[in-house]
Amino acid sequence: MTSNLRSSIPSGPDNSNPSLETEHWDVIIIGGGTAGLSAALILARARRRVLVLDEQRPRNRFAPHMHGVLSRDGYSPLDLVADGYREVRAADGVIENAVVVGTHPIADGFEVVTDTGVRITGRRLVVATGSRDVLPDIPGLAEQWGRGVVACPYCDGYEASGRAVGVLLSSAAGVHKAHMLRSYTDDITVFTALAGVIPASDRVLLEQRGMRLEDRTVAHIVTDGDRLTGLALADGTIAAVDVVFAEPALVPLDEPLRQLGADRTDTPVGAWTAVDAVGRTSVAGVWAAGNAADPTALVPIAMGSGATAGLAINGEFVAEEMAAASLSLTHERGE
Repeated sequence: MTSNLRSSIPSGPDNSNPSLETEHWDVIIIGGGTAGLSAALILARARRRVLVLDEQRPRNRFAPHMHGVLSRDGYSPLDLVADGYREVRAADGVIENAVVVGTHPIADGFEVVTDTGVRITGRRLVVATGSRDVLPDIPGLAEQWGRGVVACPYCDGYEASGRAVGVLLSSAAGVHKAHMLRSYTDDITVFTALAGVIPASDRVLLEQRGMRLEDRTVAHIVTDGDRLTGLALADGTIAAVDVVFAEPALVPLDEPLRQLGADRTDTPVGAWTAVDAVGRTSVAGVWAAGNAADPTALVPIAMGSGATAGLAINGEFVAEEMAAASLSLTHERGE
């Protein structure tokens, strides 16, 4: 899928200097998904020198379409990123394909080190590296990820309307996902083997709402060509379903923030980087946006968080420039 993304990104001029190391950038953004590009667009249009370092591996790269994104419902997530590349570059922002392996503070900002040994410095840092999904180890599941196997009712529930839905629980807490899906269809089977013991009260409520519970182990995914058609159980039974809503574990891709010592906070899916309302972390001069800051952020929320971070960073620059001008004026007056 990474090659698909690269082929969809414009190959024209990237506005970069001959060497990324020759400039002390206003802002370095690690991650070129919707959050990072939104921050870059705001800052580049504010005439700040912005560098985006992107691995080109967005979390939703496996999905052919995204939903719930105003004016882009049903649009390819890779095409959205490609559009963002063009817009940022049109505003003189610089985007480079790079893997960041090190981040640390310096006297006037931060130094970022890539896996090729390039060292880049900047005044501010935005980490928009997102997160990754760890799927249950069921044969055939990964191959259907983003198509016949999905995770988010808000992203894909509407498309499952009236269809046979399987909910593959990984924990008892995941029962809530089944209830979320009930408004879309009355044909829901909840597969519980991976979740351990489901409280009796939860089982009764699921059944009361017309959902079936299946406690047998799922052995593998069943397909008809590329299309998912069911789940094979350990005893050879095939449970016919049209789409499976899984409950993958979510892991933050937060190594740049961990290296800088950013504080973390507990969330329903584990420890995550703590940020304030505009994305500031506990490390002065460092922001986090998108899924790096909020594990539940859908595409529109990730975009908004990136834009919010960009606005806050430019606000700091303006305040610094005003303070410097005021100090200069004071000196000129001999005060």
